[in-house]
Amino acid sequence: MTWLVPLLVLVPLLGAAVALGLLRHQELQRAITVAVLAVAVAVAATLMVLVDQHGTIVVQVGGWEAPYGISLVVDRLSALLLTVSASVLLLVLLFSIGQGLAADDEDAPVTIFYPTYLVLAAGVLDAFMAGDLFNLYVAFEMLLVASYVLITLGGSEQRVRAGTTYIVTSLIASAIFLAAIGLVYGATGTVNIAQISQRMAELPEHVQLLLHTMLLIGFGIKAAVFPLAFWLPDSYPTAPAPVTAVFAGLLTKVGIYAIIRLETIIFPRPQLNTVLLVVAVLTMIVGVLGAVSQTDVKRLLSFTLISHIGFMVMGIGLGTVAGTAAAVFYTVHHIVVQTTLFLVSGVTERVGGTTSSRSLGGLLKAAPLLAALYLVPAFNLGGIPPFSGFIGKLGLFRAAAEDGSPMAWVTVAAGVVTSLLTLYALMRVWDAAFWRPKPAAEAAAPHVTTAEPHAHLRSPEPAPLTVSEETGEAYHPGGSTTVTDAPHASSASRPATGATATAGEAPEPARLPRTLVAVTTVAVLGSVALTVVAGPLYGYATRAAESLESPDRYVQAVLGGAR
Repeated sequence: MTWLVPLLVLVPLLGAAVALGLLRHQELQRAITVAVLAVAVAVAATLMVLVDQHGTIVVQVGGWEAPYGISLVVDRLSALLLTVSASVLLLVLLFSIGQGLAADDEDAPVTIFYPTYLVLAAGVLDAFMAGDLFNLYVAFEMLLVASYVLITLGGSEQRVRAGTTYIVTSLIASAIFLAAIGLVYGATGTVNIAQISQRMAELPEHVQLLLHTMLLIGFGIKAAVFPLAFWLPDSYPTAPAPVTAVFAGLLTKVGIYAIIRLETIIFPRPQLNTVLLVVAVLTMIVGVLGAVSQTDVKRLLSFTLISHIGFMVMGIGLGTVAGTAAAVFYTVHHIVVQTTLFLVSGVTERVGGTTSSRSLGGLLKAAPLLAALYLVPAFNLGGIPPFSGFIGKLGLFRAAAEDGSPMAWVTVAAGVVTSLLTLYALMRVWDAAFWRPKPAAEAAAPHVTTAEPHAHLRSPEPAPLTVSEETGEAYHPGGSTTVTDAPHASSASRPATGATATAGEAPEPARLPRTLVAVTTVAVLGSVALTVVAGPLYGYATRAAESLESPDRYVQAVLGGAR
């Protein structure tokens, strides 16, 4: 079944090429993209079962034996993240279709959305299978190119500015990573991860520390750990809701995955574990303090994304099987729950016309289903029992308690504080957006925003302008003589019918977009399903961590008897 492995990269890339040739046939683009990601989900799930039963699967691309060729490696960790990532990519794609992200407008810039999305998918899936550092670098660059297109989709000034910050930061991270690869090759004579693991211990301690630090900084920027996460809160919220959701769910986790490989395969000795624990604490606290100071839902969720990366780094920094298992479980939990919350924020923006909690209000009565869809993943992210967030944090705290060092207990304290403040921040949004009535000023004049993704991405042709012979001013015949400053604002960016009411009065029920609500409901149910299958899932994560704890297994699977 080794032939299944390269399909996870080849099929999305071939699908992207075909979709790119069908720019004027968006229905075909859509069908191809959905089919490709459905195949990816099926292949990844099959590999997850096969790897758990029969062990690591290795494919030497082109028949070139390691370490000379490109190795694609799927072990339990890879297979688990491949399955979750492919599922999230498919779900977010369906959300984007329901939202109208790719409108049936041949002149709209979103004709490149589907092929770019498939390139992003190929980059994510390739990163989780890369058996050498240079292939991992190539996967990162695929992510960078595709994500820059997606984050600036629509071409608004705000998105281009945020995209510029994102790409400059990503290029710096890539430059550091590439320099580290060059140094690793110079010191060990290889870029194959398994062979590096064999040869790294032979290097002097100070050389190991230099290489370790450079790789950790490069991966840390990708993972958005403190103090390398400054770019994220200003970059993610400006993108369309589906793009933000998939970025928040997956892109930072590619960095976390790389750190796990770094600390368990390449540098299995506890060289920088204490540093990782300190970084984990600072990431938790700084991120959650940023979250409680926000009034915009998307920015708030971006800061909670940063803070909860700290939990994963905490598990890695403990350097034990229990800590790594908890980190793997929490990574899966966070991919699903954080993506779900960003999807809910997209529906909220569609219904309420904004993501500012100061302008929202009364949505509990206007859209009770939306209120429930927000509340469930909010409780989950906050760590309320019996949800998977509580189970993952409990596993991390138990692993820290077993470690027993003072720094481990500090991380426990930071984790408890972060969980409580996360719950406070999310419930404050609930109170403002759902429980309280709409502010008087907003109820009298509904907020119209051009930040709603559906509004930015279309380019409707305005009515022809007529020039007055008397004044020389342009005006639309039969309409206002004032030319709007926001030509892309449309009815999609306004509150749904029935979502507004006079302050103090009960609003009429809002007409929720059915496809968006259906997809978001599936995402919420998926987050709940993590709780239902928490036992088997945690067991799988533990077996993955046990395999990682013995890097010789990985080396043997990739190299056999070669050195």
